[in-house]
Amino acid sequence: MKVELYEHAVRSALTRRRLLQSAASMGGLALMGGLPRMARADAHSDVRAAILKIPGVGAGSPTDADWQKVGEMCLAATRESVAEGEFAGVELTFLGLNNQNLHNFLFRGFLKPWEAYTGAKINWIDLAQADYNARLQQAIATGTVDFDIAEMGAPFEGDVCGKGLASEMPDWVKAQIDMDDYVGYLKDPVGTWDGKTYRISIDGDCHTFAYRTDYLTDPAITAATGMTEPPATWQQVQAYTKALKGQKDPLTGLDAHGYLDPLKGWGGFGFYFLESRATAYAKHPDNKAWLFDPETMKPYVNNPAFVRAIQDVMDVMDTQPADQINADPGTTAFQQFLAGTGSGISWWGDVGSSARTSDGSVVGDVVGFSILPGSDDVYNNVTGAWDTLPSGPNYAPNMAYIGWGVYVMARVDSDEKRKKAAWSAAAHLGGKDLSLWTAAYPSGFQPYRNSHFQYEEWETAGYDRAFVEDYLGSNADSYNHPNAAIEPRIPGIFQYYSVAEDELAKGFAGQYASAQETADAIAAAWEKITDQIGRDSQIALYKASLGM
Repeated sequence: MKVELYEHAVRSALTRRRLLQSAASMGGLALMGGLPRMARADAHSDVRAAILKIPGVGAGSPTDADWQKVGEMCLAATRESVAEGEFAGVELTFLGLNNQNLHNFLFRGFLKPWEAYTGAKINWIDLAQADYNARLQQAIATGTVDFDIAEMGAPFEGDVCGKGLASEMPDWVKAQIDMDDYVGYLKDPVGTWDGKTYRISIDGDCHTFAYRTDYLTDPAITAATGMTEPPATWQQVQAYTKALKGQKDPLTGLDAHGYLDPLKGWGGFGFYFLESRATAYAKHPDNKAWLFDPETMKPYVNNPAFVRAIQDVMDVMDTQPADQINADPGTTAFQQFLAGTGSGISWWGDVGSSARTSDGSVVGDVVGFSILPGSDDVYNNVTGAWDTLPSGPNYAPNMAYIGWGVYVMARVDSDEKRKKAAWSAAAHLGGKDLSLWTAAYPSGFQPYRNSHFQYEEWETAGYDRAFVEDYLGSNADSYNHPNAAIEPRIPGIFQYYSVAEDELAKGFAGQYASAQETADAIAAAWEKITDQIGRDSQIALYKASLGM
């Protein structure tokens, strides 16, 4: 979205009702004028409770006034390390996303008070999710990095940090953002390269399973499906989805649909959704590797596990909403599931907060969460057989993307003032208190700090305890699962994912004769990418990413 459209959206969102709400809360817009230092210090212990009431659950989607207010209330750490006006004359360029009117939209609001206090100015490069990988890879390949700060995921660290394009994090930043508070799987080596730290985490991605609870109590649906509990395995998901065909949605009265598959590519990000169908089939508890053979980099993507996942998608395409072939993951989550279409999706955890705090959601009272479904059996790449585990179904939550982070580019390192300014802006966005707000409200991010799992704080915002325990529990159970499918931080990972999307699209459109032929085409393309990058180096980096 262009900046002028962003400004129009902000103006349109500031209705009189919301302005009055803003003025009544925490001293209203007068707060933006700045509080005395002593008042800020006295209020610091209560800042987390205060920001969670802006605007409060049930008060509608937050607006730019709310984002600015939260940014102002979380400025204490900046004031301790930066003098007022210290960065006057500094201009920085920030590259990030604009999808779902989140990400950069919120960053603008959070950073406006930071700009006012420090004197710096930020210019913005706004990218749609589908365009992100191509834009970043172009900058890397041509050596024309034209931004100082980037919102980026850990999978790109091999491409960016491995090529010396990022600035190493100063020690004062580590202290300001309290990195020790990160959940375990986001700590070293995530965010590091060659022993140096580059990333401020602002997110902790994993795919969880969101489902409609009212489908499980509707008499007609339960009679047709025989299910009153959410599907626990992908085998059950398939049966449930097929049985729902011809039923009516209990909330909308429109056609009922089962599990929603996004069938359109999303700049490489769409491949995560095929992964989430596949991990329970493909990630064996006895093997850390599930995407490639760690000794040869031979792709696993055309093994029986991934072929089964692709076939699963193909087998229920006739149950999907009309024109699903053109539905990307953003559509399935925000225009379909949250808007009342479909009974289940795999998505990142922020669907949970959006269910209760977004104007576009109608399912907030009828949504439940769990880790991704499991499988009755799991493929063993060593023996070439399907194993049935004595412990029961195999579960393997997909740690899809390992979360967004903020990275400062090495091009600022030659100017200490610009370097400090860039890291200060990044640290503000990754602050501990501000992160609680982004976890609780629509932001594009999900809980990623240990301190985010304090249920009482969420109740302060207006969440009920049962919902919070369910939502946060699905994230915590995924992060801490012993058989979690961890994504490799290897160069070119999104080249692999993007070409996989292209071949899947052909398979879903019937251009390949079978799921196996589709998977074989992906594997062949992956082999070419590995050879182009360098097989020996990829093997070494892949093993390192798996801790082998």
